[in-house]
Amino acid sequence: MRAPSGGNGGNAARLWPGIGGLAALVALWWLATGAGQAEGLAARFAPSATLASAAGLLRHPDLWLHLGVSLRRVLLGLAIALLAGVPLGLLVGGVRAVDAAVSPAFQFLRMISPLSWMPVVVMVLGVGDRPVLFLLAFAGLWPILLNTAAGVRQLDPRWILLARSLAATRAELLMRVVLPGVVGSVLTGLRLSIGIVWIVLVPAEMLGVNAGLGYFILDTRDRLAYSELLATVLVIGLLGFALDTLARWLHRWWVPS
Repeated sequence: MRAPSGGNGGNAARLWPGIGGLAALVALWWLATGAGQAEGLAARFAPSATLASAAGLLRHPDLWLHLGVSLRRVLLGLAIALLAGVPLGLLVGGVRAVDAAVSPAFQFLRMISPLSWMPVVVMVLGVGDRPVLFLLAFAGLWPILLNTAAGVRQLDPRWILLARSLAATRAELLMRVVLPGVVGSVLTGLRLSIGIVWIVLVPAEMLGVNAGLGYFILDTRDRLAYSELLATVLVIGLLGFALDTLARWLHRWWVPS
């Protein structure tokens, strides 16, 4: 009988290829900026200058202020997307007539880039947080809605028949059978939404706001602080990676493989 492999060994086996890929990416970056011999603008984008700027930024209170504002917007946008997407997904997935009526419209709206709404949203909602939150919620809505609907369709019909045979009310059927059964699908949609919302966040914050990571990128450009600009881009990537890791952990915790 084959002995199960140790958890630490399996984690290490998965970790090292990832570290190697990141090292290769840094090496390509180093070569693309002149392998340490570049001058002028290219030198400002070199890994050494960027990492030095990143270390300085992490000690600067302004970065944490902008970071906190952006994270608050992301969480609010995702909360709005969840509050709208889960009920709509339950309805679309559970009622065929609703699915037939609204799915073409939803598919049409889903294919419109959220950023294309920026001029319209600013004219209607003005400048500030409201247009940014609308764009984030609009971007994050569709993965949650579609995955929730798919989760409802994949429910084992025997569980629903069993609940009905036990005279369960609609509310009991929803709370005890449907919602627990679709949580894994909702978390999958949430993970996809986090990636989309995080991508939309930065350009959305470049219009009509005075705080946030997108605003901070424009500020570094205007100050010609190019190494700080690239360092901010790295911080955005690291934060996005951390949010995606958290979403994956939540999914594994709820739906163990």
